[in-house]
Amino acid sequence: MAADWLGSLVSINCGPTLGVYQGEVSSVDQTSQTISLRQPFHNGVKCPVPEVTFSAIDIKELKILDIRNDNARTNSATSTKMSSLSVAVPKGDPRSVEKLNSPQQCSKSHLDALGQLKEFRRRHNSWSSSSRGANQVTPKKNGVKNGQMKQRDDECFGDGVDDGLDTDFDFEGNLALFDKAAVFSEIDTSERRNGVRSRGTPQDQTPSRYRHDENILEAKPVVYRQITVPQPGAIEYCTDSGLVVPSISYELYKRLLSVAERHGLTLERRLEMTGVCASQMALTLLGGPNRFTPKNLHQHPTVALLCGPHVQGAQGISCGRHLANHEVEVILFLPNFVKMLDSVTSELTLFNKTGGKQVSSIKDLPDTPVDLIINCLDCHENTFLMDQPWYRAAADWSNQNRAPVLSLDPPVSGQGHAVEAKWSLSLCLPLPLAEGAGRVYLCDIGVPRQVFQEVGIKYHSPFGCKFVIPLHSA
Repeated sequence: MAADWLGSLVSINCGPTLGVYQGEVSSVDQTSQTISLRQPFHNGVKCPVPEVTFSAIDIKELKILDIRNDNARTNSATSTKMSSLSVAVPKGDPRSVEKLNSPQQCSKSHLDALGQLKEFRRRHNSWSSSSRGANQVTPKKNGVKNGQMKQRDDECFGDGVDDGLDTDFDFEGNLALFDKAAVFSEIDTSERRNGVRSRGTPQDQTPSRYRHDENILEAKPVVYRQITVPQPGAIEYCTDSGLVVPSISYELYKRLLSVAERHGLTLERRLEMTGVCASQMALTLLGGPNRFTPKNLHQHPTVALLCGPHVQGAQGISCGRHLANHEVEVILFLPNFVKMLDSVTSELTLFNKTGGKQVSSIKDLPDTPVDLIINCLDCHENTFLMDQPWYRAAADWSNQNRAPVLSLDPPVSGQGHAVEAKWSLSLCLPLPLAEGAGRVYLCDIGVPRQVFQEVGIKYHSPFGCKFVIPLHSA
C-alpha cells in the first residue's frame, strides 16, 4: 500500500525551475497523484514551511534515499502499489531504474535491493547527518578501530572486494616460469622451417650501437676518401667522422692560394676569415661559455700574441683584434721593424682601435703565466728570421712561460719549430707538420670547390657544420 512508504526519505527532482527537494514522506495520495514531504530541504537549504506537497506532473525524478518503514521489507506476500512516481537507482547499479506504477508490482527483492543503499546514501548527502537517530553517533577519526574502518570501507566501496588482492604479486616467481631460451629456439626453428631468415637469439646477435648524431638509414655506402690530391704529402689525417684529409706540399698550397686570389679571394678576405676562425678556437680553449659570462667579468683571460713582420703575423693580429672585441686582454708583441707589409700595417691600425696592448720588447711581456700564447713568429718562406735576436728571445719567453701555445699557420716539418706548441691551426688543407706542432686543427677560409679543381684537387668539404675541426693521424 502507499502507506508503506510513509516515513521514508526521498529526493524529488522537479527540474531546473523548481529545483530538488528532499524530506520525509508524510502522505501519498493516489487519487490526486500527489506526495507530501515533512521537514523538507530545497537545494540543500531547509525550507521555512514544515511540509511541501508535489504533483506527479511536476516530478521529473524521484529517488528513495532511506526506507524507514520496516513493513515494506518484511511483507513479502502483499503486493504494494504506488502512484505513477519514478524511483531512480544510482547510475551504474544493475537495477538501473525501477518504476512503480499503479498496475505494476514492487516485490520484496526490489525493496531489499533499495534497502542496501541505506548507509551509502546516508554518507553522501548533505542533510544525512541531521536524519540520524538519537542513538546514532558519528565515530571520531582518531578513535576508529580497524573493524569499524573496514566496515566503513565496505559501505563506501561495496562488500564484494576480493581480499586476495592484499597479497603481493610474485613477479620474480612468475618470470621464472618463462623460459626465454626455449621460446627463442622455437621461433628460430619455425622461421628456418618456413624459409624465413632467423633473427637469432640475444646470445647469437649483437645489436648495432649508434651515436645520437648518426644516421641509421644509410642510402648508400659512405666514401671516406673524398679528397684526392695530385701530389699527396707525407702525412694523412682523418676527421672525427673518419673522412681522410691528405696533407699537401707547400708549393701546391701556395699555388692554391694564388688561384683563389685571382678568383677574388684576396689576402684581406683570407686574413679576416683566418682571424675569425682562430679567435673562435682560442675562445673555446680559454673556457668558452663556461668562462665568458656576465658573472665572470672580474676574471678576463689574458692572451699573449707573438707576431712577426709577415702574413702569419698579420693573421695573428687579426685574431687578436677579434679576441679583444670579446673582452679578452690581448698583449701583442711586435718588434719595431723598419719595413713591414701593408697587410700588417692595416691590421695593426685596426687592432689599436680595440684597446689592446702592444709591446715591442720582451721585457714588457708578463712575468707570470698567461692563459694562452698564440705563436705567429714563423714564416713559410723566410727561415732566416729564426736567427734574429728578437725571435730567439720571444721563443725563449714562450717556452718558459708555462702557458699552452697555439701556433697559427705553422710551416712544414722540415723547418723545425722553435716554440713547442700544444695545438696548431692549419688553413684550407694541412701541411705535413712535425710532432712539435702538437694536435693539428683545420679551419675553412672559404676557398671555392672550383679553385681546388683548377689546381687538380678533387675536393669535398670535410667541415660539415663547423669552420674549425680537429685532425687525427691516420
